[in-house]
Amino acid sequence: MFRLVRELADDGIDVAVACRVLRVSRSGYYEWRDRPPSPRLVADAHLEDRVRAAFAASRRTYGAPRVHAELRLGLGLRCGRKRIARLMRGAGLVGVGYRRKRRHERLPAPHDDLVGRRFVADAPDRLWCTDITEHPTGEGKVYCAAVLDVFTRQVVGWSIADHMRSELVVDALEMARWRRRPPPGAIVHSDRGSQGGFNWSLQHLDRGGVDGQAGRVDGCVDGAVADEVAGCAVASAGSRARVLAGDRQGLVA
Repeated sequence: MFRLVRELADDGIDVAVACRVLRVSRSGYYEWRDRPPSPRLVADAHLEDRVRAAFAASRRTYGAPRVHAELRLGLGLRCGRKRIARLMRGAGLVGVGYRRKRRHERLPAPHDDLVGRRFVADAPDRLWCTDITEHPTGEGKVYCAAVLDVFTRQVVGWSIADHMRSELVVDALEMARWRRRPPPGAIVHSDRGSQGGFNWSLQHLDRGGVDGQAGRVDGCVDGAVADEVAGCAVASAGSRARVLAGDRQGLVA
């Protein structure tokens, strides 16, 4: 508060008026103004000069931890890291760094919601839903991607692999497109997926007349449809899944 009084006094405002408005003692202000700097302030001033020098030597890239290491290990100065951070913050010294990206951040859907959360169709091959299920085996995990026709509730395409890359989904969709030959305007609905290139794998299917749509993360379909996709995937794969997965045991529960 006394600093504000001094700033107002420097601007030409009477000290008595400033103290009365700010509700501080005028005698206290004069005592604070004429008081010599404390040993702590003097030490901070000397240490700030060292901080500025170390910061300049790093080409203005070091933050408080590295500046503290330079002073503590390089020059043998006994000082705390938080004190260095306070001095750098007061002097406006900011090092070069990066912020970690937030994971699991809900992002807007990459495509418009063509389904409108209504998972019904008036004819076959008008609306497909797809998802990936994970199955533990004695030799590791395998993944099954299935494409379910909403009207007939049949799996029209599927693929099995030991990875969750985009090829897994592309193979299932290509199988469904090859078997069913959907008419123009058919929709494929899925979640966004965590595998790289998943959005691209949906978008490129317009060559075959299928509109790719990716909804929210983990928001593929409602619970009933999602469970049905997973159940039909296992039932449709059957014994053929063991052959494609390298004769792994325990794929189908």
